[in-house]
Amino acid sequence: MGYDLTMFRQRHLHKHIKRLAGQFPIVSLTGPRQSGKTTLVKHIFPSYEYVSLENMDTRNHALQDPRGFLSELKMNVILDEAQRAPELFSYIQTQADEIDKPGQYILTGSQNFLLMEKITQSLAGRVALLKLMPFGLSEIETLDKSYEHFLFTGFYPRLYNRDIHPVDYYPHYIQTYLERDVRAMVNISDLASFQRFMKMCAARTGQILNLTSLGNDCGISQNTVKSWLSILEASCIIFFLRPYHKNFNKRLIKMPKMYFFDTGLACSLLGIEQAEQVYTHYLKGALFESFVISEIMKRRFHQAREPNCYLWRDRTGHEIDCLIEQADKLIPVEIKSGKTMNDDFFSGITSWNKMTGNKPDNAYVIYGGDFVQQRTQGHLASWKSIPSFSN
Repeated sequence: MGYDLTMFRQRHLHKHIKRLAGQFPIVSLTGPRQSGKTTLVKHIFPSYEYVSLENMDTRNHALQDPRGFLSELKMNVILDEAQRAPELFSYIQTQADEIDKPGQYILTGSQNFLLMEKITQSLAGRVALLKLMPFGLSEIETLDKSYEHFLFTGFYPRLYNRDIHPVDYYPHYIQTYLERDVRAMVNISDLASFQRFMKMCAARTGQILNLTSLGNDCGISQNTVKSWLSILEASCIIFFLRPYHKNFNKRLIKMPKMYFFDTGLACSLLGIEQAEQVYTHYLKGALFESFVISEIMKRRFHQAREPNCYLWRDRTGHEIDCLIEQADKLIPVEIKSGKTMNDDFFSGITSWNKMTGNKPDNAYVIYGGDFVQQRTQGHLASWKSIPSFSN
């Protein structure tokens, strides 16, 4: 596949993969295409045999003679693009049970839905499930540029390891995603229509999901909208921040907000061709919000944990951009793209604290400036030092 391990950058998920491979016979690593999964597992397990099921001859062998295929492999193996041959999983389960040794199989795949569906059917209880996303801020070597630069560039590893310009990278990424992943997930005869749908989703970044409006603008049914959204979500292109409903009596909205995991991809779909265009773009605030929430979620994924983020908004307009649930508390986080501190930044936090009795020490505003302060209403945090909420 041409991966250059000399260009490897340390990933936060590294130690968790290694730890869990010492405890489980199978480790599954999913995530979006080109997030660095293959490079990472090859680096962690250099002595493992590497087999890509993207190769048609290899895949045909695995499907036609699964027992024979597995018997020819080493004791420890990396199976890349494992969702291409899900029929293997029941045979892997049998072999894992017979050998009963940790770290036998490392499965990677870029189609989370297909892979997870088969794993839950065949490998439950035997597999550690992990997700690798593009770089997080703390995995970037330097943050000496504006946040608009990072919104435009995005965080896919090849952009940094190969110094590729986003305008050159993302159109090819999108085309590869459409041709390989989308075609494999669902029978869409007109991929151009699906790409237009992706562009309409990018234009709704940070908005409450409206299936009717999205369907009308794309000329497709609500059922098709739901199906296509599930494809984008399963392949880690978009995510939904769902409403938090527990312990509240107010009338709350029930629909989620839609975000892109990578703002560079969203910018490409929006037709943005240089970072300077982000400064005045009408979606700058929404892209910044998408970036911050994605960063919080990536940190959870890269610590081998599931996200614990929610949206809170009532029908009177009160809203918290991101509500983080921990065992004993809820942490409100407001997100502001402005670079100069304004007292209005804390208006939502102040209302929340008054309504819930939350303490200012347990409240945050993440903004587009550089300073970090403790204020009477809560913490003011810079986009460069987004707090970790993983405790």
